[in-house]
Amino acid sequence: MLSTVSPIDDADTPKGLTLAVTAYVLWGFLPLYMKLMAHIPPVEIVAHRIIWSVPVAGLLLVALGRTRDLKAALGNPRMLGMACLTATLISVNWVIYVWAIASGNALDAALGYYINPLFSIALAALLLREPLTRTQWAAVLLAALGVAVLVFEAGQLPWAALGLTVSWGFYAFFKKSLPIGPNQGFLLEVLILLVPALAYATWLGAAGTGHFGVLSTDTSLLLGAGLVTAVPLLVYANGAKLVRLSTIGILQYIAPTMIFLTAVFVFGEKMDTARIIAFPLIWSALVVYSVSLVRQMRART
Repeated sequence: MLSTVSPIDDADTPKGLTLAVTAYVLWGFLPLYMKLMAHIPPVEIVAHRIIWSVPVAGLLLVALGRTRDLKAALGNPRMLGMACLTATLISVNWVIYVWAIASGNALDAALGYYINPLFSIALAALLLREPLTRTQWAAVLLAALGVAVLVFEAGQLPWAALGLTVSWGFYAFFKKSLPIGPNQGFLLEVLILLVPALAYATWLGAAGTGHFGVLSTDTSLLLGAGLVTAVPLLVYANGAKLVRLSTIGILQYIAPTMIFLTAVFVFGEKMDTARIIAFPLIWSALVVYSVSLVRQMRART
């Protein structure tokens, strides 16, 4: 859901801000849509998210006249291999997310996306040898402390939250290696996933266990899954290029905050003692990280 695409310009544009905020707000409302399909297995939902994202992303690419890059990518084995990796990571992320919402673990989904930016900078430090400031290390350690509290209280790792963090963190990391535009990249990923998604949906239909078929509420919801998947991603991809990285660093907390509020006040999930301690620790870490990010960006201008 949250990404780290660097904008081209060093100033925020009204169009970029509007698009970026719109994308994060749409992601924030996504749990409400996914909860309507809580009775449908997560893998089936993800299969239809993939299937119906293809025409949405494809029509946009045709309208923009940017199909040439996609054709070139399909003929490049190295690029295709990297796209297969990112496609796998995003599909894993989607399955965990859908499961978390449907199973009453939306708070873990919020936690995962709160931790994500801190995981990303730790990943960059470990794999790319990018130096972190003391402030950034402090933010990472605060987040780690928050997770440790959850582990100590529950006696096990918060698997859903960490699964979302790790899958999206590595997705964003490897996505940077794809020398292709964000719109083309997204379509390439769902095209790669299309064959297994169609095969799975067809198998469910033949077995009589699928939820897609005759006109029904489930069919309409699964059809709409493509729109609610593709539209925010495409809106974000175009908006992120028009705002500063520091701005994205702040705006990306909109979605997990909305997920958190929805989990507590709409879904009725409980804030136990561990979460009451852990969430403020992670929120504090994000404040520390955001202040550091803004200072770095100002120092470069």
